[in-house]
Amino acid sequence: MAIQPTGKIWMDGEYVDWDRALVHVLTPSLHYGWGVFEGIRCYETAEGPAVFRLTEHMARLFRSAKIYHMDPPVSLEGSVKVVKDLVAVNGLKACYIRPLVYLGYGEMGLNPLGAPVRMAVACWPWGAYLGEAAFATGVRVKVSSWRRLDPNVIPPAAKATGQYLNSSLAKAEAVKAGYDEGVLLNAQGYVTDGSGENLFVVRGGVLRTPPLAAGCLAGVTRDSVMRIAADLGVPVEESDLVRTDLYLADEAFFTGTAAEVVPIREVDDRVLGEPGPVTRRLQEVFTAATRGREPRYTDWLEHVE
Repeated sequence: MAIQPTGKIWMDGEYVDWDRALVHVLTPSLHYGWGVFEGIRCYETAEGPAVFRLTEHMARLFRSAKIYHMDPPVSLEGSVKVVKDLVAVNGLKACYIRPLVYLGYGEMGLNPLGAPVRMAVACWPWGAYLGEAAFATGVRVKVSSWRRLDPNVIPPAAKATGQYLNSSLAKAEAVKAGYDEGVLLNAQGYVTDGSGENLFVVRGGVLRTPPLAAGCLAGVTRDSVMRIAADLGVPVEESDLVRTDLYLADEAFFTGTAAEVVPIREVDDRVLGEPGPVTRRLQEVFTAATRGREPRYTDWLEHVE
């Protein structure tokens, strides 16, 4: 998806013009993938722009950084303020936000410990990741031939830049084969997630999703949907899924900051059909929550002043 430039990007305490937000070609993170990031959305509400579960997202960024031996140059509280201020500086009512912690120029080699730690935050208007039509009609997915990384190869608890090569291979394979998205299995053959989304199935009225131990990221949207489902009285289970659980599901859908809540209508050419009632209801409540129209979840919104 093409990026729509905005005015300023925050880099190590300074607001830098969009076209001048540059790093050296010998920055080690470019060579070795040593960095962590977040994806966050700010929504337009009746009370002005509001960032969805901002503090939770930034706390996950700091956990990711800890796993990779990096201390961000600002505090957690400071980073939350940076995001809000940046949205305000750019005058955006709604946007996608990308914080990044990475290794700066000055060292080269596989030892990351001596390199300076840098941080940047950008934001820009960004539409539906899987396409606007996907919300209504759902997406076609393919179980990938690529396996999700083992937790003792690269830790899935961190949202790290380099590990997304794994996801990109699955995404490219799916798109080249004519599908919208890929689904990855782990080394044991259990379902983990999509290339950039968590995954849920509904069968017999029960909502099921792979446990974190299967190798999926602890998604903020995943957690939000599980809480909404519980509040609606929908039974929720974290349990291992095999690929035939996807084929035989009554309903299935993806969740993620970029994707939001997107129905799955077909898996490996097995048709699940139109988005079902559980998916639709969760989609409706989640959308209302992000726009400030659901009183039960107003504490999920952090308003930009």
